[in-house]
Amino acid sequence: MMKRFDPRIVLGAVLLLGGGLLLAQTLGYLESASNVFWGSVFLVAGVAFLTLLFGGHWWATFPGFTLAALGVLILFNEQLGDFGGAVFLGGVSVSFWVTYVLDRSRWWALIPAGVLTTLAVVTVMPENLGLFGGGTAFFLGMALTFVLVALLAKASWAYYIILLWCWVFSVCWPRPRSWIGPTTSGPWR
Repeated sequence: MMKRFDPRIVLGAVLLLGGGLLLAQTLGYLESASNVFWGSVFLVAGVAFLTLLFGGHWWATFPGFTLAALGVLILFNEQLGDFGGAVFLGGVSVSFWVTYVLDRSRWWALIPAGVLTTLAVVTVMPENLGLFGGGTAFFLGMALTFVLVALLAKASWAYYIILLWCWVFSVCWPRPRSWIGPTTSGPWR
């Protein structure tokens, strides 16, 4: 008696097709075929995981949004340019935001969601913004993450972490030379 369906055959066919496209692209017969194929595979796999959400499988948000973001990154790498990292980190952070929204008792998801969102924002911030650059956005984003934990999860311990991030931010904030004495390096030489 023959088996109805063997997923190993499908996986093998996908790998053979992807390898064949990569070989044809390397030999110069096709252009960007491998990126389109693998980007589509990751995007379809991400959507397949996300369909599991309808069955109540909240854990499917993690592979679903991560694979979908990876698929978008592969498919649109040229068009995204410097925003590629933000798209991927943002996609992973969406999985944590959705996890929290689906069940408010999973307050722990706010922390990685806020951290990854902060990192996504920092990756696209231009370095020439002066005092309000990537470092400032990072510290403020981390503090805002724990403000959300304190307010939404009603976790009083998060206020101590907020104070810690504010203290780190104040210590690392660049100051004019008159505030800290003579310096030999930095923007206020």
